[in-house]
Amino acid sequence: MRATWGGTGSVEDASRAFGFSRAKGYDLVRRGEFPCRVLRIGRSTRVVTASLLRVLDSGQPEYGGTCGTHPAPA
Repeated sequence: MRATWGGTGSVEDASRAFGFSRAKGYDLVRRGEFPCRVLRIGRSTRVVTASLLRVLDSGQPEYGGTCGTHPAPA
């Protein structure tokens, strides 16, 4: 996965890695409950690859499960 994603990946791909649907993934992002770090870049939403891999490896959500979305720096 890391070889094809670079620094970030899509919510769709990350959702598939966690075993839930695209719709469920975007719902979790919207509620601030996605299990790993998510970035909003303009109108795009991206999942941080390193965060995704850590969560998949440990089985524990990052940021106490309240990672949510983090706005891009101004």
